[in-house]
Amino acid sequence: MVTAYQPIDQLVPLARAAEEHGFAAFSLADHVVDLESIATPYPYTRTGERRWTTDVDWPDPWVTVGALAAVTERLQFFTSIYVAAMRNPFVVAKAVGTAAALSGGRVALGVGVGWCREEFELLEEDFRTRGRRTDEGLALMRELWAPGWSEFAGEFYSCERLVMRPSPPAPIPVWVGGLSDVALRRAARNDGWIGDMATVDEAVEVAGRLRALRAEIGREDEPFAVVPALTDALTPDDFARAAAGGVTMTMTMPWMYYCGQDAPLEAKLDGIARFADDVIKPVRALAG
Repeated sequence: MVTAYQPIDQLVPLARAAEEHGFAAFSLADHVVDLESIATPYPYTRTGERRWTTDVDWPDPWVTVGALAAVTERLQFFTSIYVAAMRNPFVVAKAVGTAAALSGGRVALGVGVGWCREEFELLEEDFRTRGRRTDEGLALMRELWAPGWSEFAGEFYSCERLVMRPSPPAPIPVWVGGLSDVALRRAARNDGWIGDMATVDEAVEVAGRLRALRAEIGREDEPFAVVPALTDALTPDDFARAAAGGVTMTMTMPWMYYCGQDAPLEAKLDGIARFADDVIKPVRALAG
């Protein structure tokens, strides 16, 4: 379930309802600030305008995971998308690892290189090297999450022997967002891909490209997540067709099917329940 742009006081009841009605996971968005004026165009709209209004809440995703994990038992959490290269990777590893430990391993790190130059500059991180720093930062974080002592020597980050605790109870999956060839290759080297809005056919096409990239590096038999937001999936058969084509999970605001984005909380909760009856249960029945 997508939670971007939702009021912060609705997140706990939405998470509880998602778990009650059989949703697999909760996605959490990320921006440190929302700058009034930027020159960088938003890459996921035709006009370059941002999709949200300035009154949208952007809670820290890892603090939010801690709160939501405390009121749920099964629901998974992932970021869509967390811009790790805007932060120090040791601080990122600490936050994500702690969230994983507190939630009993119900966390995946959905990461992207970011698009907003001005936000990078505000946080005093280099926008030009964000891709290389993302790759190196992920390698460092995997070392820091592993139990016991670790050390690291890279182009941007290094450390002598140290330990970071608490350790996550299991390896934290890393899912990569983005639509470019570079982003897809980065996703193939990790544990999954998170997409933007796409039709079923577009998502299945990307899933096929990712399978080929995984085969190139000899990892085609390992688990791999493919997580787009499907724009034209309306019926259980639509979602089943996506699954048959390699989509492992989809992102959706279920109330959008019934009452629109700006519905009050009670209408959203009703939409969650209706979507579970109309889509989730039939899809699971089709899957056997």
